[in-house]
Amino acid sequence: MSNLEREPAELVCPPALPQASPARILEPRDVPLGGPRAMGVRRTLPQRGRTTIGAWCFIDHYGPDDVAVTGGMVVPPHPHTGLQTVSWLFEGEVEHRDSVGSHAFVVPGDVNLMTAGHGISHSEISTPETTVLHGVQLWTVLPDASRDVAPFFENATTTPVAVDDATVRVFVGELEGAPPGTVTTFSPLVAAQIDVPEGGEAWIPLDPDFEHGFLVDAGPAHLTFAALEREVDPAGENDDPLSETGHTIDVARNELAFLTTGHEGVRVRATAGPVRLVLVGGTPFEEEIVMWWNFIGRDHDEIVAFRAQWEQDVIAGADPSGRFGAVGDSGDPLPAPVLPGIRLKPRNER
Repeated sequence: MSNLEREPAELVCPPALPQASPARILEPRDVPLGGPRAMGVRRTLPQRGRTTIGAWCFIDHYGPDDVAVTGGMVVPPHPHTGLQTVSWLFEGEVEHRDSVGSHAFVVPGDVNLMTAGHGISHSEISTPETTVLHGVQLWTVLPDASRDVAPFFENATTTPVAVDDATVRVFVGELEGAPPGTVTTFSPLVAAQIDVPEGGEAWIPLDPDFEHGFLVDAGPAHLTFAALEREVDPAGENDDPLSETGHTIDVARNELAFLTTGHEGVRVRATAGPVRLVLVGGTPFEEEIVMWWNFIGRDHDEIVAFRAQWEQDVIAGADPSGRFGAVGDSGDPLPAPVLPGIRLKPRNER
């Protein structure tokens, strides 16, 4: 998905700094993707005070939307650099085309992952059969050693598994107790959908080396982030968890709960209706990056160069086979917004 804001903020994202609170709520902001009838999204990442969770750097949450009212998703060809896009749907279908020749459909239960690397362009359009559109779009930052890889696209089907009362689908990385995701990653990452019926609960193990985010699609979700205390049995016959200690919060629908490192699990309780959430996580991202529009670079000058290449090679048609390539049968490509008239200065937003 493209960032269609006409005046996108330039963000310099510094390395992670220690946080006093183990968990806190990040509120969404509404972003329209286009004109007055355009589909809207709820953006929880990036925002002031938190620009990444692991290498996850962008979270858009949308729907359930009546396509007859919103017009659905219509995102013409647009560029990306230095990142991966991860598309995950709860309902509906989206057609994907890109400049490396991929043509695929995003459907519930499948994950589409596109690695932009050196540069790619793509389009995303909801299909005519789609009446309701509902899902999330996520980006991950590619670390410096991998950010110039050749672009490629992957689609994978996930397998649901029961964990206590929950149904869990892992679509990126690994989560104990569930089949792992099979798409390519370039840093330690996890992403999963977790569904808990009303009155149910589930213990979800977490990697203590990861930061985590919990985006609630249906809720509220009652979350207890904890380490497990175990009774030591000299005979070695009883090491069942006895109690949980940690931080408990209630997370409303559309909110994102951010959790610092050092936690071994979360108990998800559905105390006021069914819960559906998307869990993301990864090791703290230690590199400073610059995000603007659909580009990720390492300094202001790189962003300026990416924009100039897109405008010259694709919008002006000077070299359609250049860094970003061309996407066929998807309409006219999106012109890049105008850059602000100031150079970037690092902001400590973490």
